[in-house]
Amino acid sequence: MVITSTGFSRLARLTGKAWGVADLRIAEYPGPLGIHDSGQIAHNVESSLIDGIVNGLTRDEESGGAATAARSRNQRDIVCSGTAEDVNGFFASKEWSDGLPIVPPTIARVEAFLKFTSRSPEEAIATLPSANLRATPWNIAANAVMAGCRPEHMPLILAAVEALGDERCCLGSLGSTSGIFPYILVNGPIVKQLGIEYGAQLVSRGPNPAIGRAIGLIVRNIAGFRPGASYMGTFGCPLAFTLAESEDETPWEPFHVQQGFDRNASTVTIGVTNNWGASPAAYDTPEQNGAETALQLLAREITHKTRLFNFPGSGPDAETVMITLLISPSVAKSLAAAGYSKHDVITQVYEKTRMPLREFDWVLKNTAIMRTTARERAQAGVFPQEFMGAPDDIVRVLSSPDVLHVMVCGDPHRNRVMVLEGGHTQPTTKPITLPSNWDELLRQSTK
Repeated sequence: MVITSTGFSRLARLTGKAWGVADLRIAEYPGPLGIHDSGQIAHNVESSLIDGIVNGLTRDEESGGAATAARSRNQRDIVCSGTAEDVNGFFASKEWSDGLPIVPPTIARVEAFLKFTSRSPEEAIATLPSANLRATPWNIAANAVMAGCRPEHMPLILAAVEALGDERCCLGSLGSTSGIFPYILVNGPIVKQLGIEYGAQLVSRGPNPAIGRAIGLIVRNIAGFRPGASYMGTFGCPLAFTLAESEDETPWEPFHVQQGFDRNASTVTIGVTNNWGASPAAYDTPEQNGAETALQLLAREITHKTRLFNFPGSGPDAETVMITLLISPSVAKSLAAAGYSKHDVITQVYEKTRMPLREFDWVLKNTAIMRTTARERAQAGVFPQEFMGAPDDIVRVLSSPDVLHVMVCGDPHRNRVMVLEGGHTQPTTKPITLPSNWDELLRQSTK
């Protein structure tokens, strides 16, 4: 059996079903545990939770005959017909859409996408938690159609699904109440071939919104993350978004080259973030140059992020942390002109991301549910030893420079930076495999 708190019982049942436990016993703690004091917790455990645990552990197995197996559907079965309004209403009633109108995934439209891959329509590209359902070219294409993608986007979306299924991506943790949502980073020649935006207002232009939406629908319909059921983000999340790196404008090697791929390879990276926030300006000041200001702004932004209390942790008992630094081309060039390599930028941001231990300890004790102190976490080996110092000591907030990733993109005429922070996962990059007749297919599709 499993113990949950209010609002999580449906999630527990869905997770149990995905892992083969059809009749999971559940005992529910009443109310928001994170804000109850020790007296309230003790009262709720004694008056409610203990009875639920005892009942769950002593209850007889459910009687009755075997459950009737659901009819296995053929992928060509028509589940709905009618007008566009009829289809959208039906999909919304099944929670298959994201609340916005969809393009009906007709067989003809799905088959148009399948022309852009040599893989069998029923081949398992990945098994996606938390529902543990098979992602195949057929159901991947159906979701991409719904999102408004074009057939030539299919190879990119297939590679993105492979990344979602990689164990490093830890997709099963996406349902956190902190409101994690995925984003897609694209590198290589395919960026220009598909017209993916990498300059000004890039997440809002070209095919970027549709590709991001497709990944969001795949996470919803194949991975099984339904809002209020298995996706528990307290305030929800915006649609998944797509970024491409401005490789012509960056003074450094592109992101995918750092991940071990050839510069001429096309890749897609899945990351997650808890925020799509404000982008502070980097500008000259009388005291120092713009490059130094940019580094300080990035470091300061990191200390204001949601998961700050996890950032110093390392080792098997620490939560995975990833931070992606979005830097506009003008800022990247000013940093390079000042002599900073990408490695230097990462090292400098790591060194500059500091704050008083007293302030960090307040964040840890008041925003995390661990009910612990920085000193106690340091004694347990999760935080560095410097977190055992005096309250006014200045401590480094990040566990390692390795949690930082840099991407150059956005308006080349603006001096902006942005920090995307996420937990539970790390950026996962996969190569995009193109069909042998890619150039011909692309010409035909874009006529």
